[in-house]
Formats: sequence, structure tokens, C-alpha cells
Amino acid sequence: MTTVAAYAAPAPKAPLERTTIERRDVGEFDVLIDIKYAGICHSDIHQAQEGWGEAIFPMVPGHEIAGVVAEVGPGVTKYRVGDRVGVGCMADSCRECDNCKAGLEQYCTGGSGMVGTYNAVGKDGEPTYGGYSQKIVVDENYVVRIPDGLSLDEAAPLLCAGITLYSPLKHWGAGPGKKVAILGMGGLGHMGVKIAHALGAEVTVLSQSLRKKDDGLKLGADHYYATSDPETFEELAGSFDLIVSTVSAPLDFNACLGLLKTRGALVNVGAPEEPVALNLFSVIGGGKTLAGSMIGGIAETQEMLDFCAEHGFGAEIELIRADQINEAYERVVNSDVRYRFVIDTATI
Repeated sequence: MTTVAAYAAPAPKAPLERTTIERRDVGEFDVLIDIKYAGICHSDIHQAQEGWGEAIFPMVPGHEIAGVVAEVGPGVTKYRVGDRVGVGCMADSCRECDNCKAGLEQYCTGGSGMVGTYNAVGKDGEPTYGGYSQKIVVDENYVVRIPDGLSLDEAAPLLCAGITLYSPLKHWGAGPGKKVAILGMGGLGHMGVKIAHALGAEVTVLSQSLRKKDDGLKLGADHYYATSDPETFEELAGSFDLIVSTVSAPLDFNACLGLLKTRGALVNVGAPEEPVALNLFSVIGGGKTLAGSMIGGIAETQEMLDFCAEHGFGAEIELIRADQINEAYERVVNSDVRYRFVIDTATI
């Protein structure tokens, strides 16, 4: 076992504090990664505050991890010392169920399901600890390569925010001739704008206000509307082939579904802590789809990274020191970040 420094939440809703954790020895198929940067995802806050249910403490959050390989096990074939790599939301899965075999490891149905990079229990029975730390040991099959065209700090948020938007946009056919709306202009939403634009779709941002309009247009949006303006829902009724909602608060889904064309799809990647209300006639009328999506499989995550490198973009970030994590959490809750906080783990 190796002792490394980390930042952890000692209890639900408690401020994160510097501590030490144990990392397992490098096994036959393991990769030891020196973490260079770790993104702060809103889901880190949900879990550290037990907003999504009972969690495991102490908790070291972080599933947007970018770093460099420091050591590999004797059976590792995919990576070598010095490679630039990343780890996202999962560190393992059963590998045997139909979903795992189909490259949909995020929807693993074997055993206890997907093993989260943190706030989960690994196959060794020990809690998993995430990226707010100096090092991590992960099986090579759950590690991805970060292309040279991406800086590590701007690549880190792609391991969650990037793949969370790339997967549904690809699956529901965002591309030339399609009108796509990104609902919410935050850490997830800004990546949705970039990716949908790069895929060739006509992109509209639907945000609470016009405060970030200039940013949205600069990142690739063709149009930008405020959802706080009732006229938006009248003007855009029946406009979109696809809406991807990134909002982590309850929405008026009936109003949002009214923005879709016949047989359009509203895909939710935001995860509110509260239940939402839905009139099923909002779905039945127009043959519409209300769907969900959760990150992507390992192969698709690699595809996403290569796509972002090919098109020359990573995330829009604000780099912070580790001792600024608690302040960053408050700012995320208040939507005061453009658009992803990234921890320089050298400061842990």
C-alpha cells in the first residue's frame, strides 16, 4: 500500500480537508497514475452532501482525472510509464454482462454494477477514492489515453462533462441538418455547445438568463434564449430535433417537451435531487421521447477525447489550488464558474 495526500469530506456536508489515504499496490494489470489535474463536477457536491442518498465517508471526490503513468503492472499492454492518461467516472465493472461486452460499462448489470471512481466499493471490498489526490491505481481497461493535442488541465473535465454530452449527442444523431438545444450553460452545458457545434448541428442554448450569451455564441452556439422569458417557449415551440438538459434542478418538463418537433427527444443528463412532475400527454402528443443518459463506455470516452483533440478544444476552466476546493463548491452551487473548476493537484 502507498500513502498519498488527498482532500476528503470527513462526513456529509462537512468541509473538505487535507488528509492521507492508502492506494493499493500495483497489480498485474494495474496502472499507477500521478494525478496532475482533477476537475470539480457538480456531482461531487451532490455526493459529498448526500443529496443523492447515503454515501461512503470519508469521501475523496473526483472523477475527472488527468495525469501521467508512473508505474505499470507486468501484464499491462496498453500503457507505458510517461503516457498521458485519464480516468473518468468508473474504475471497474463486471466485464461479463451484456452491457459490458457491448462497451456500455457505465450500465453494468453484473455484480453490484459499475464501480465508481469514488463513493463506491471495489472488488477488493475497500472503498474507492477519487481524483482529489496525488496518485491513483486503476486497472488498465478503465484508463484512457489523452491525445497530445489536449492540455492535461483542459482535458480533465472531458472525463465526465465531455463524455456526458458526447454520448447522447452522438446516440441521438446530432449533426448536419439537425436542430439541437442545450439546456443549461454550465460545466456540462458549455461542453454540449462545443461538441454539438463540432458535430455540425445548428445549436441553440436555452439558459435561465442571457448573462452568458456572449460566451455561448463564442463557443459555437447559433442562437441563445432565456428560459425565464415566457415568450421563448412560444417562439421556439416545435423547433428542435433534440434537447439535452444539463440542469441539476427540477424543470418544467412539460414546457420543455413543447419545444420538440414531432418525434423529437429530450435527453436528461442533469440529475436533480428532487422528483419532477410530468404530464404524460406532453410525451404522447407528438410521439416524443423523454430519455436519460449517463456518461459513456470506455471506448466511447476514448473516441470523445480523440474527437475533441481533432477539433482543437478542451473545457473552459478556472485552475484552482486545493485549499480553494470548499470555496469552489460554494461557487458551483451559485453558478459562479466559467465553466469548470480544475484542481492543480501539485497543491495538495
